Amino acid sequence: MFRGQWIGLAAAALAVSAPLAATASAFNSPGNILITDQFNNRVIEVDRTKEIVFQFGSNDPALCNPGPGSVIAPNDAERLADGLTLIAGTGSSACPDNRVIIVDHHGHIVWQYGRAGIAGSGVGQLNVPVFAVQAPDGNILITDQANNRILLVDLITHRPIWSYGPVTGPGALNNPNSAEVLNNGHILIADENNNRVLEITKSGVLVSVISKGLNIVAFASRLPNGDTLIADSGNNRVVEFNRSQGTVFACATNTGPGSNANPNPTGAVRLFSGNTIIADQFNNRVIIVDAQCRIRFQYGETNVVGNGANQLNAPYSAVVIGQYVGLTPPLATKF
Repeated sequence: MFRGQWIGLAAAALAVSAPLAATASAFNSPGNILITDQFNNRVIEVDRTKEIVFQFGSNDPALCNPGPGSVIAPNDAERLADGLTLIAGTGSSACPDNRVIIVDHHGHIVWQYGRAGIAGSGVGQLNVPVFAVQAPDGNILITDQANNRILLVDLITHRPIWSYGPVTGPGALNNPNSAEVLNNGHILIADENNNRVLEITKSGVLVSVISKGLNIVAFASRLPNGDTLIADSGNNRVVEFNRSQGTVFACATNTGPGSNANPNPTGAVRLFSGNTIIADQFNNRVIIVDAQCRIRFQYGETNVVGNGANQLNAPYSAVVIGQYVGLTPPLATKF
């Protein structure tokens, strides 16, 4: 059985943090790259000279302090209008975060859903939120992984207004890892541990399933031509399928010099040029590759863990600011 139910719940608390300054005038410039540096407990924005122009979070993998000015093991970050940044504070089993937050360019938390360090499925609660986007109606769509649900939260009232899951039957989710809003209003879900990509309607009807040869689906987006771009993490590759699930593009990230045998890439976004930006998680790098899978840009040293210059620690997502091909685009209106 499928279930897509509209629900109204009480508001969650709003949290405001101490400031964490952004750097220089290059902040939020088109072409910069926004990265969730997961195990360094931070989100960074870098320019093409590899300078960090924005940072939110500690850059300290040892800290466990979810709260103002900090985030623990973020899985996803999206740049909204006016330089605001939407962050999924995923946390870890040893140090939970369980918040989705919006921060301004000074590092103030201006919006929050979920309670820092507390897991739950009730009013104002999340359990391992891994992904969030601003939907076309302005509200926040959250992939609430451990609750096996997708949740739409009203931006103004902090009231959940729609959810999908947990459900039973063919549409049941198992550790969902992302959810994008398609142009037709449907929801595209990376159903990670079911090794598939689902498309559902807002009423909970299962429209399509993509599963051919997939293993641990970390992220999926629907390209303008109808193809689906997938971070096929368990197979250490990014793959693009056409509507018949034929392979249009494939890029393995575990074959280059010094590569981790199992880097488990977790994010892949198509760029205007036709290149693809990949968060190559356990190779500790973000790369931009061309149609032949040749690396054209890299941030982070291959298979080197670090938190210094040009170093990352299990980056989970990466987007090029201003290039949202196949993604739910940020709104042009103010927050």
